[in-house]
Amino acid sequence: MIRSCRGAAAGPRAAEAWSEELRGHLEQADRAGLRPVLDMAHVQLGGAAVLRTLSETTRARTGRPDLIIVRARPGVREAVHLARLDGVRLYATLDEALRELARAAARVEELPAWHSQMADPLRPSYDDLHKEVRALRARVRTAPVIGMAQGTLMVRYGLPDSGSAFRALREASQRFNVPLRVLVSAVVVARPPDGEVWFPGRRALPVPRLRILARSGRDPRCRRQMIDAVLHEALAIGQAPAGYVQFVDPAVHALMLETHHGCAETFLDHLVGGRGDGTADAAARVRGRQVSVPDVTADPRLSDDSRHALLATGAHAVHSVPVLSSAGSCTGVITLLRPDAGHRPTAAQAEAFALLAADTSAWLNWYHRSVLLDALEHLHQALTRPAP
Repeated sequence: MIRSCRGAAAGPRAAEAWSEELRGHLEQADRAGLRPVLDMAHVQLGGAAVLRTLSETTRARTGRPDLIIVRARPGVREAVHLARLDGVRLYATLDEALRELARAAARVEELPAWHSQMADPLRPSYDDLHKEVRALRARVRTAPVIGMAQGTLMVRYGLPDSGSAFRALREASQRFNVPLRVLVSAVVVARPPDGEVWFPGRRALPVPRLRILARSGRDPRCRRQMIDAVLHEALAIGQAPAGYVQFVDPAVHALMLETHHGCAETFLDHLVGGRGDGTADAAARVRGRQVSVPDVTADPRLSDDSRHALLATGAHAVHSVPVLSSAGSCTGVITLLRPDAGHRPTAAQAEAFALLAADTSAWLNWYHRSVLLDALEHLHQALTRPAP
């Protein structure tokens, strides 16, 4: 979790407000199992309240991840050192913090077999550290969009601060079970409301008849459940041991990892890092048709980074299927990984992939025009409604 704190200590009241907001963010990070990262590039240490908050919160974090502070000004860094805040780790940049976490993960992997978590239950596992690094990288990519959405709401509805905007976004996200990343992207790209109703004349759409809904228990309003179902069907069609699904985020025009199965942690790090060029995914997205890479080691379309990442996860053949909208634009890519070089899907499998992609597109269109617009409409009504 990454938070940017601006002008935090201009005076005692501002410092106290900043302190309270910091406590809330730390509690939220702990509940979500995230490592807290505090960007203090714009914080002036103008009083004791900020330092006292850092001291109190780090003392109370026994058994929890350290508070990582990046881009702190010299006065803040010196104060933290003088106060001997053992629960705070200072880094010049976020990239430096990520590199250190990655090195820590590598050191855990190199531990001898006898020095396991059974021997030291407080030591984080290699997988845990890798997941934290990957989560931080993903949030680095989405943090600017969250900031844009907060700024949009502050200007549009006259909100007093970014915290008010974030709370409104979080409430709508939780009420409609829409991921925050998806909601803020929609706020940024949707046309602004022009009245009391954001989307006047909108009618409820029937759920499309989809093959992926044939099995009982799948709720089309549950985004994660449906995306997992798409990947499950793709793995079954291709008889592949590993794969993943990415959707295009319209706010950043990039493929974002949605779900995965059977992929090594280092490969997932590569995907989340946003290096999309030179991949089968990118080729399928640009061409708008299925792309097969039967031999990862020899295909010239792959970049060296992509090739190394695929081989590291044990993949020697790749097949990517684009998900196209009714207008023909790519809204996502389904990718399968296989360990056997030379493999290509059969004609029947390719046809089944095309039908699955069409189902996925129909569901995604319904979800955006139903669930996501419901969440946006609720957000608009909540922020225009007079305070009680």
